[in-house]
Amino acid sequence: MGKNVTQKIISNHLVSGEETLGSEVALRIDQTITQDATGTMAYLQFEAMGVPRVKTDLSVSYVDHNTLQYGGFENADDHRYLQTVASKYGVHFSRPGNGILHQVHLERFGKPGGTLLGSDSHTPTQGGLGMMAMGAGGLDVAVAMGGGAFNITYPKVTLVKLTGKLQPWVSAKDVILELLRIMTVKGGVGKVIEYGGEGVDCLTVPERATITNMGAELGATTSVFPSDDKTLEFLKAQQREEDWIELKADADATYDEEIVIDLDTLEPMIAQPHMPDVVCKVSEVAGLKVDQVCVGSCTNSSYQDLMTVAETFNCCGDKVSTGLDMTISPGSKQVLNMIARSGGLSTLIEAGCRILESSCGPCIGNGQSPPSGGVSLRTFNRNFIGRSGTKNASVYLVSPEVAVASAIKGVITDPRTLGDYPNIEMPTEFRVDDSMILAPSTAAESDSVEIRRGPNIAPLPIAEALPDTLGGSVLIKLGDNITTDDITPAGTWLKYRSNVPKYSESVFAQINSTFHEEAQAAGGGFVIGGDNYGQGSSREHAALCPMYLGIKAVVAKSFARIHKDNLVNFGILPLTFANSADYDAIDASDELEFSGLAEALRNGNETIKVTNKTKGTEIALEHGYTQRQIDTLLAGGKLNYTKSQAA
Repeated sequence: MGKNVTQKIISNHLVSGEETLGSEVALRIDQTITQDATGTMAYLQFEAMGVPRVKTDLSVSYVDHNTLQYGGFENADDHRYLQTVASKYGVHFSRPGNGILHQVHLERFGKPGGTLLGSDSHTPTQGGLGMMAMGAGGLDVAVAMGGGAFNITYPKVTLVKLTGKLQPWVSAKDVILELLRIMTVKGGVGKVIEYGGEGVDCLTVPERATITNMGAELGATTSVFPSDDKTLEFLKAQQREEDWIELKADADATYDEEIVIDLDTLEPMIAQPHMPDVVCKVSEVAGLKVDQVCVGSCTNSSYQDLMTVAETFNCCGDKVSTGLDMTISPGSKQVLNMIARSGGLSTLIEAGCRILESSCGPCIGNGQSPPSGGVSLRTFNRNFIGRSGTKNASVYLVSPEVAVASAIKGVITDPRTLGDYPNIEMPTEFRVDDSMILAPSTAAESDSVEIRRGPNIAPLPIAEALPDTLGGSVLIKLGDNITTDDITPAGTWLKYRSNVPKYSESVFAQINSTFHEEAQAAGGGFVIGGDNYGQGSSREHAALCPMYLGIKAVVAKSFARIHKDNLVNFGILPLTFANSADYDAIDASDELEFSGLAEALRNGNETIKVTNKTKGTEIALEHGYTQRQIDTLLAGGKLNYTKSQAA
């Protein structure tokens, strides 16, 4: 029987485990990436492991999130630490202003058929090149940099068969929004989304990357396209033809499920507040007044995206409506340079767009917060409540085509009403200038490199070994689809990522502003959640900060993949209700107790009992841990476990 693309990459990187559905497999990781909001902690963890040099084929440290926030020295100090620690340990360093990690890595480093682990949930962007690229917590990335394997559950593979061809004014963004409408934000859990069918041929690599980027919003392990002539065409234009290999599914490959999307009939789509899967046709909400339009993010900031916006202004002879503000964030220095040389940048400026730095910016709540109660259209990947910095704003996710049409008209607009679609030709050669990517020191030079640490870099908290008895109160009870933004928000808090005691003050602050004080006063306790707990960003701080506050277990109906792994990594028990109805049997402030816990895990018990001492009841919980995860929890987290294994 033939293999699909996913199975081929897993087979080529298998370190241990059986290639059977549901089994845990360990994969060799070729490349790693970090960004500055997660990277400081990842490198502190790498240092704590005592490994003298990274062991991957390539590791890159990017600065693109906190490219400088107002009000302090913290970001600049972190950048200095990241540059020096990268040089010492053999990591390339992409300087502030060089661009968003996913866009730059697509341009300069991604390789078809390889594996990539990144401390950012949108790492699957590189699936547009035919990589198996996965997001993870920083500790998992640190272990991979040290030569350790990455463990995943052998996934189901869903074929998304694309038929037909995209019609004018319909884009790759509409493909992934349609898939989110079909599958929802938890429909991809435990799956790899693989794209195939004749419709793949009409998509450029940047368009494919838009689709794989937002596969993170499905909860999928990753998403992947084949590597074909379009991939070769892109790599040739980036002067990286030698990195290309052909990688396609065998003719007799099989899949666990199949979804068909007809590109011929697909319409412009829009995700409504406040989830990426609240999707409908643009035509169904057309006419709503818009206050802000933002184009950019790792989803839609390529040369092709921005030139489409520029040429639409050019063709229509229009400017940004006087009733709204519009910002443009180029995805990389290369993109900014290319649109400047082609005349697109001057067109955007003349149209009234505000040009921002090549960084994440508004997507993570760093600047451009909408007005109170405002409507913001964004070409980004997430529209969680409050993520924009304005809690009562209504944020919609759209394609660049919908964004520019709406910016011109001042209301949500179906771009098909504008007339002829501008024809954007992909460059046959991109301007390559890697001067803002600093190569590390050689191994011989590394001893002389001094790592520079600012006062905002606090000591790394370490969890303790799991005791046999855990007791405490329920500190908070939450509903479904709690995001990592809800647990540890981004925005102005990001500058404290390397200062866990300070960042811990943000835990659940958007829900209960005094949570951190209550948790510390209680000596820790437990969190109760609903379905899909911990969806969204890969930020391990959503586990690390609760661990610092004394959270001992999170009991939920279900978990997002990365967050569950992060909880295990930091010694917090992620447990699910054996009977989801038991969610209603626990309330905030109830006193819970686990007895014989460590012994039960050592004995391989699949069900854990918890006593609700307040109500005098006992509830059955399930864990689904592998033996490796059990050993990790017993040790008090992955750092302790890794050190013990190395010893």
